[in-house]
Amino acid sequence: MHRYITDYKAAPFKGAAFFINKGRIMKDYTYKIFVINPGSTSTKLALFEDHNKVFETTVTHDASVLNSFPTCNDQLEYRMGFITEFIRENKIDLTDVDAFVGRGGGCYPVPSGTYEVNALLIHDIRNNVGRTIHPSILGVQLAYEMQRKYGGRLFMVDPICVDEYTDVARITGVKGLTRKAESHALNLRGTAMKHCKQHGIDFKKTNLVVAHVDGGITIAAFDCGRQVDCNQGAGGEGPFTATRTGSLPLMEVLDYFKTHTVNEMRHLCTGTGGFVSHFGTSNADEIFSRAKSGDKEAAIVWEALGYNIVKYIGSMATVLKGNLEGILITGRYTRFTELMDYIKDYVGWIAPVYIYENEVEQEAMCAGALRVLSGKETSKIYTGKGMV
Repeated sequence: MHRYITDYKAAPFKGAAFFINKGRIMKDYTYKIFVINPGSTSTKLALFEDHNKVFETTVTHDASVLNSFPTCNDQLEYRMGFITEFIRENKIDLTDVDAFVGRGGGCYPVPSGTYEVNALLIHDIRNNVGRTIHPSILGVQLAYEMQRKYGGRLFMVDPICVDEYTDVARITGVKGLTRKAESHALNLRGTAMKHCKQHGIDFKKTNLVVAHVDGGITIAAFDCGRQVDCNQGAGGEGPFTATRTGSLPLMEVLDYFKTHTVNEMRHLCTGTGGFVSHFGTSNADEIFSRAKSGDKEAAIVWEALGYNIVKYIGSMATVLKGNLEGILITGRYTRFTELMDYIKDYVGWIAPVYIYENEVEQEAMCAGALRVLSGKETSKIYTGKGMV
């Protein structure tokens, strides 16, 4: 069963007029951009006229349904069915869409920016050359199916594999085993840029720690606009989440491994860990309610969630030598006021803490596409392995 959360506002479009700008045909009316954002426990859709959101909808998937699929790629038809159903039921006309944008993942690491999707990018994502264990690998594929049907251009903006790490940040204690860049780059960067715009500061001259706290949790250090470090959330590093184990003591894991297969362990890391492992559900509202009503196990696990978050915020602050303008918290878990107060109590001494209740992933995808469509920015070309 799908659960829809929809904000729909009809908006008329201006009449078309065209002009030539440096040999390119441009439009002087608002651009129509459709974005698709698959997350660990949801699929989000939004339609924009320039920066103005015409509608947005979110379907929340139960972890047990998603866990029934062997791989993330196997969810493609399931999620495509939801998109098709929503468009049909709401009689949405996408024939004049200028661009489709899909959340990216599964390709080789790339610098931040807007990429015009080419055949190589589609191939690498479908084959998951980046070995990403996250539904973001479906975003570009779903957008590609929509673009094939309706036309328009096709973009990927700041995929989860945005890699701007310093060399030292990659090294581990095992030769040949390095840390991967894998994060909620869209929301992390988008929130950082939003914060800087609101406070009249230059993103490229500012240091920030930004935490995306939701069904997945990634916490990043931004050094003058570059995301120089972050926990590898979907790779089993960082705080545990609704469905992920987070960082684990290695020797204990080796003992646990004796009675579990590799596939079971992989699934545990990203699908059946965290709240699901403790309580059999990924529903954070249910866990919070149980904690508030006196359930001692729920209370200690809920506090441990916050405890792990503040530990990683602190670690990213040290990456910036404590020289940061602010700590930004974003994601749907900002609705839990007690959790936000817990975080402030632990890390407020490092830098001011700012809460951004609404994620900006859809807005960030739209903005990236719009900069290219309007001629303000040239799209980047994906060339495969070795871009960073």
